Amino acid sequence: MRFAVDTGGTFTDLVVEDDNGEVRMYKASTTPTDPVAGVLDTLALAAEDYGVSRSDLLARGDMLIHGTTHAINAIVTGNTARTAFLTTRGHPDVLVLREGGRIEPFNFTVPYPQPYVPRSLTYEVVERIMYNGEVREALDEKEVVETIAQLKKAKVEAVAVCLLWSIVNPAHEIRVGELLEEHLPGVPYTLSHVLNPSLREYRRASSAAIDASLKPLMGAYMGGLESRLRDAGFDGRVLVVTTQGGAMDAADMAQSPIHSINSGPAMAPLAGRAYAQADSGADTAIIADTGGTTFDVSLVRGGRIPWTRETWIGQPYRGHMTGFPAVDVKSIGAGGGSIAWVDEGGLLHIGPQSAGAVPGPVCYGKGGTEPTVTDASVVLGWIDPDFFLGGAMSLDREAAAKAIQSQVGDKLGFGLHEAAAAILSVATENMVHAIEDITVNQGIDPRGAVLIGGGGAAGLNVTAIARRLGCERAIIPDVAAALSAAGALMSDLRAEFSGTLYTQTAGFETERVNELLARLESQCQEFIAGPGADSIEQIIEFTAEARYPSQIWEIEVPLRGNRVASDQDVADLRDDFHSTHQEIFAIADNKSEVEVVGWRANVRCRLRDGVEWTVKEAVASDIEVPEHREAYFEGSGLVDARVLRFEDMARGEEVTGPAIIESSFTTVVVDPGASAVRRDSGSLVINPAAEG
Repeated sequence: MRFAVDTGGTFTDLVVEDDNGEVRMYKASTTPTDPVAGVLDTLALAAEDYGVSRSDLLARGDMLIHGTTHAINAIVTGNTARTAFLTTRGHPDVLVLREGGRIEPFNFTVPYPQPYVPRSLTYEVVERIMYNGEVREALDEKEVVETIAQLKKAKVEAVAVCLLWSIVNPAHEIRVGELLEEHLPGVPYTLSHVLNPSLREYRRASSAAIDASLKPLMGAYMGGLESRLRDAGFDGRVLVVTTQGGAMDAADMAQSPIHSINSGPAMAPLAGRAYAQADSGADTAIIADTGGTTFDVSLVRGGRIPWTRETWIGQPYRGHMTGFPAVDVKSIGAGGGSIAWVDEGGLLHIGPQSAGAVPGPVCYGKGGTEPTVTDASVVLGWIDPDFFLGGAMSLDREAAAKAIQSQVGDKLGFGLHEAAAAILSVATENMVHAIEDITVNQGIDPRGAVLIGGGGAAGLNVTAIARRLGCERAIIPDVAAALSAAGALMSDLRAEFSGTLYTQTAGFETERVNELLARLESQCQEFIAGPGADSIEQIIEFTAEARYPSQIWEIEVPLRGNRVASDQDVADLRDDFHSTHQEIFAIADNKSEVEVVGWRANVRCRLRDGVEWTVKEAVASDIEVPEHREAYFEGSGLVDARVLRFEDMARGEEVTGPAIIESSFTTVVVDPGASAVRRDSGSLVINPAAEG
């Protein structure tokens, strides 16, 4: 038995897969002050559904895969450790100057962003290593010890170390680490050449600073997660999903917690790709994961999940760069709990503020006073207040109506239903713009893609989003309410190893390059023999970070093999670079030579063989659901909408809008003029433009 848990800002999702391939889903409110409590609450719900104690259920499990936003939440709220930054003398401003760039070049009202570690906690180390690894100035160990004494006085809780050219010769960084262990025992530290041996100085420094600042928090979190699961009866393996779309052991994640930033949203594309291929055969898909707090959108392009190395925490150039690749996910504040508000100019906004799990939307009756997308959906008749979470939670429609009318309707001069419809309309537009950012703005026509809806709130406006984008179909998988958690069950163990070595295709340094590739492959084999020992398949892929001469930025080019051994291999690398450059930028200089500055090896260890699931409705409700109810649709007004239970729909059964398809965890709204059919896979496939 395997468990996958995704902790979101409002709900914690659990997917349980038994040994027969049967899958059940559960949801519980997230406890912001103690996220592990939400994990244990969902497991208690599962145990009750299986008719056993929680300890008995956990004793059956051999693996638990966890996705969490705990790290990113700590950074955003400023709850990371008090961190010091050690760098080479004369270069204390690496975190201040960054790499340049502005979102709005002529907007001088925006203050200069603060460095991740303040200058007051930045310390210079006397040493200097040259670009070729030669020591120009020896490390002054006495001064390092004196600096460590200052760190003690400053009561730092973590230390990041990034010295110039440590990626070529790490001797000085290694020695600083040894001195920290000797004179500052118990305080975690991160060495940049170990964590991220990247050529880019700012990215290497930023990743080291972020990673170090998370170590006390995430070390305690991962340790607490494992110990509390053990105490509750679980004796299996605990994995944590990473921003790269893979998974790693919780103990390893505690040592490199930067990989846990936004780990949850990275899983939705894995599940979205599987369902896009299964239900439509499409290799291009838009995955829209709508939770209680955020709307996360990602792509599958040509059957591949795009990565980005421009991974920022916050706005580009104004936030902080992680320096690591990540699944390309765009997030906006447009979830079910996003707050609707009217500004002084009379414009309606949705988010980015969220009611979250506490106090939650007004209709939850937990103290929330500001109207949300969920409140609007209840008022419109789309969500049944007596069947929310399968009847486990009753919603207060009247309270939601009063909040919407007083805080939105009266300010805009709208009636109740018009105000609620306006809230959903603005939320839909925000979501469409987020999707256009990663499709139209990157030269991708969304009309040729299939839209995959995930998250508990995905079905509310998936038809409207598909219509606005021009998608021919939208798919709501039967695990849509917990799409990220389901994706976690599909994930592989992953690791990436890299090294810096400059060479050119003209005068290629074959021997040195192959020595580096052999070292990277050896690291991959160690990973396979260690964490990946029980995997059923192992895949190692090599890439080169290459550019044209005089270019500033590199692009990644996959290698055809594991070595570059012959002149033909070099020619293939050069040709592949030209082709990749053409694909990305629509231009290539086929007569030019190519520079390579870095080499990477990615290893994937597959933990399961295919996904053959039978989804069973967990905690099936005995609440009588009426076959029809009154619902409001913009352009149609109040209409009599057909109501169906998701799990009761037969395979091949078709329904035309207006209709509302409900399960214990999600509601799918089929707008007037649209139709939906239940496929053999269990997914609901919506034709948004069908005639009713």
